[in-house]
Amino acid sequence: MRDPDPEAARRVAQACGIPEPLGAVLAQRGCGEPEWAQSFLHPRLRDLADPFAYEGMHSAVERIERALRSGEKVAVFGDYDVDGLTATALLVRVLRRLGGRVEPFVPHRIEEGYGLTAEALDRCLAEHAPGLIVTVDCGTNAVDAVERARAAGVDVIVTDHHEPDTRIAAAVAVVNPKHGEPDSSDAPPAGVGVAFKLCHALLKHRNGGRPEVDLRELLDYVALGTVADLVPLRGENRILVHAGLRRLARSKWAGVRALAEAADLHREREWTCYHIGFVLGPRLNAAGRVGTAARALDLLLSGDPEACAEGARELERANTERRNMERRIRERAVEQVDAAFDPDRDYAVLAAGEGWHPGVLGIVASRLCARYRRPAMVIGLDEEGVGRGSGRSIEGFDLHAALTACAGPLERFGGHALAAGVTVKAGRLEEFRAAFAEHAATCLADADLRPVLEIDREASLGDFTPEFRRALQRLAPFGEANPEPVWMIRGVRVDGEPRVVGDRHWKFRITDGRNRLNAIAFRMADREIPGGCFDIVGRLRDNTFRGRTTPQLQVCDFREGEGEGLSGRAET
Repeated sequence: MRDPDPEAARRVAQACGIPEPLGAVLAQRGCGEPEWAQSFLHPRLRDLADPFAYEGMHSAVERIERALRSGEKVAVFGDYDVDGLTATALLVRVLRRLGGRVEPFVPHRIEEGYGLTAEALDRCLAEHAPGLIVTVDCGTNAVDAVERARAAGVDVIVTDHHEPDTRIAAAVAVVNPKHGEPDSSDAPPAGVGVAFKLCHALLKHRNGGRPEVDLRELLDYVALGTVADLVPLRGENRILVHAGLRRLARSKWAGVRALAEAADLHREREWTCYHIGFVLGPRLNAAGRVGTAARALDLLLSGDPEACAEGARELERANTERRNMERRIRERAVEQVDAAFDPDRDYAVLAAGEGWHPGVLGIVASRLCARYRRPAMVIGLDEEGVGRGSGRSIEGFDLHAALTACAGPLERFGGHALAAGVTVKAGRLEEFRAAFAEHAATCLADADLRPVLEIDREASLGDFTPEFRRALQRLAPFGEANPEPVWMIRGVRVDGEPRVVGDRHWKFRITDGRNRLNAIAFRMADREIPGGCFDIVGRLRDNTFRGRTTPQLQVCDFREGEGEGLSGRAET
């Protein structure tokens, strides 16, 4: 359980007019001063920083303006994940509204690989013949490709958020918060956030008064890409996502509406990060994972409702195919790791197989990372003996730094601290496996790798009043670096008879003698609920059933009671 600062909790709670347990949560999350807490609870677009604070922004804007004035063709070169797709759609829409001759381009995941590769660049030049390429969500380290473009007489502007290598691309401008002066923010943006900054800078440069484009109309794209890319929902990311979620519920873009309808979300009045991360995001990602991301990009840019409806159905089918493919590879990867895994010896896991589709390896790596609590790499080998893989990491292990240390056997790699991609030839796979394992052992030998359930605060059932629940929603949107608070309630008992519902879920009610609260424990029906007094940990959520909304504890864990709970204060 995190240690609260009682004085800071009281100070924040009084200043913000919220219950003290929520004041403690804010204080623990870096908002221990009232003005910081007020800013967190009231995210406002007017608090966004000057986009020209980014290094390279002036040069980028000047070069784009020159292209707009001369009618020069511009290619927006994106990426095949949700972040890259939304960043591409955002910049294309803005530049077209400003009168630009603009064409979108995204590489093919399997045939061309991630980012601004030579293969993808050549196809982009052949298909669109641009005089200027603006990358989004990629390009910082594309040294050779940018030089290749320059040799062909094409200028390149890079907008990106990935970690720079020692050498970076010699572009007209590199707009990347991790390049140049160190970014003082603890929440660097996603690729779509950097693209939004570029659009903001363009409009500010063109017209300090009335804007030619209302960027608020495009904030649903920004929310989609930011949440899906798992960047911290703090600072400007929180501001953009808070505003973008409201736009999503009434998006003006036919493709977003069609996608929501196909996923049966069109009746939702309020959208949360869950809807992006677990419903819309996977569908947009599916196109690039099992085919071509161009299908998803077409959907985001189209204004034809009928074409969008068909495009959304295509993504539904692609997502079903992706799930089946992922399940098959995950089962084989787990079987492979389990055959040799020793938790006292192994500080990383690596699984590889012939014919494993590169499009789902990142998802499988995430599953392995969660299952074994170790950094995980999953590599698929093609018929030519080339392995392409994805890695995911745990807190405290910088995956990009690890790959840098193990770079010898690799053809190429890239990414950041928690996620990365690699290319390795089959003949050097075992060499990489050994180097990766050795580096992980060196870094994690003294780490406690057991799963940890972080508890934000102890509370009583009496704390969970309607006023408390309304105040809790002010901490949203919840996501990376701002998760839903986890509460511990001591000394409760089951009220009535628990029952099993759905797929091994416990449904029951808890009481402290004065107050009662419904609870659901997903996939825990194989555990026995204590018959007497026990402690329980979970997240407080609203549950709506047949038009009636009631509070419910989504259970994370429970145990035999170790002591009396806090005194209750209100009937719930």
